[in-house]
Amino acid sequence: MPAERLHHTINYIEFPCKHPESIKRFYATVFGWTFQDWGPEYVSFNDGHLEGGFTTSEPASEGGARVVLYSKDLEATLAAVKAAGGKIHKEIFAFPGGRRFHFLDPDGNHLAVWSE
Repeated sequence: MPAERLHHTINYIEFPCKHPESIKRFYATVFGWTFQDWGPEYVSFNDGHLEGGFTTSEPASEGGARVVLYSKDLEATLAAVKAAGGKIHKEIFAFPGGRRFHFLDPDGNHLAVWSE
């Protein structure tokens, strides 16, 4: 069952990508996301809470908004990102409220993962 849609909250996230098959493999392996293909240029994902998509119609880059994911075990998630081919952009560091790291997915999208 989809999560309740709340006014003024993130409802959907779209990422550009070059290689949908490697993107699907990466996010399924590290985070357990599921996917649905919508033709050669678009694949949607569901992380169990939020939905989004990857499109090949726009170039991937390091710029733009940074999506931050949550992990109950930051070190295990860091290891999974590395094992699945992600590139660590910034190793685990402390910030007010917890710890986090930044990584680049196989198409160069810049994301972060945090934990308490």
